[in-house]
Amino acid sequence: MLDRLKFINPLFILTVIAPTLVAIVYFGLLANDVYISESRFVVRSPSGGGASPLTAVLGQAGFGGGGGGSAGAEGNGTISEYIMSRRALEDADEGGFVRKAYTDSNIFFVDRFGTFLGESKEQLYQYFLGKVVVNESTSGQVMTLSVSAYDPAQAQEINLRLLIQSETLVNSLSERSRDDTLSLAQAQVDEATDKARRARLELAQYRGAERIVDPEQEALVGLQMVGKLQDQLIAAKTQLRQLQTYTPQASQIPFLKTEIRQIEEEIEQTRTSLTGGRGSLSSAMARYQELRVNSEFAEQQLAIALASLQDAQAEARRKLTYVERISDPSLPDFAQEPRRIRSIVATLILGLLTWGILSMLMIGVREHRD
Repeated sequence: MLDRLKFINPLFILTVIAPTLVAIVYFGLLANDVYISESRFVVRSPSGGGASPLTAVLGQAGFGGGGGGSAGAEGNGTISEYIMSRRALEDADEGGFVRKAYTDSNIFFVDRFGTFLGESKEQLYQYFLGKVVVNESTSGQVMTLSVSAYDPAQAQEINLRLLIQSETLVNSLSERSRDDTLSLAQAQVDEATDKARRARLELAQYRGAERIVDPEQEALVGLQMVGKLQDQLIAAKTQLRQLQTYTPQASQIPFLKTEIRQIEEEIEQTRTSLTGGRGSLSSAMARYQELRVNSEFAEQQLAIALASLQDAQAEARRKLTYVERISDPSLPDFAQEPRRIRSIVATLILGLLTWGILSMLMIGVREHRD
């Protein structure tokens, strides 16, 4: 037996036999079974940013087109980034669950966390990245979360924790965006309401201080009164002219002259109250119109703000994003990894290829020297 081994090429032993024996020992006897728990979910929004579970499944299988909007795509990206983040590991490792799952003494030391990398949080994170995979379907809608562990129940629990935390994150971001949008719109409504209230109050105070309700109506009444007085003045002057012409000694003439003077004085007083100085009705009308325009403008701004608030509420409902599960984390009943026979055969084939390439190189070197 030893004589036969002497004729075996040492290079063949080093590149083929030794790696294959190591692979047989490791994959056949030492490597632990690896269980993979999978869950599938889709990010949805009422505006159609996501897809229904049935549509998502059909789309992934190739029976339906896309239809997921930007909301779903953004949600998928957010969840992917979160699951592969340090925060996700901290959330899933509550109570040290993740660390215990990968540091169990029953795990072969080569696969166990802490054997080569150390046991810091950063090193656990780097180890954790190799155990979690997030894939997005070709339709860009369905997300698949896969978690590998050495115990099926632990793989399922880690997957469930990550999925629950992802749902919480999406809900939190959606609620925050909704609250920000509504709070801004509500602040505009509150500001417009306050301005409208102050404008109405200023107008009411001005009416009370000037003891007028509507200067325009009062001016119209004053003008009508001036018109009536002018009619009376014309009638009195006409009558006086007739008496002076036909009966100059009539006793009514002095009375008519007195009446005419009184009417003229009354007309002058009425005109002065309408168009006179600072206390006139025309002056009050200018200030009143200014206050009324301000009040009407404030009411219009309030109506616009209320309409904007309704639009913001509708938009917030349309943009409400949430995670809907297609399948809960599975509890694997068989180990998908390691693929023992395939790994051993792959090691053998790779060793043979390496041996063949190195042998050709060595032959070429010898021929070159000769």
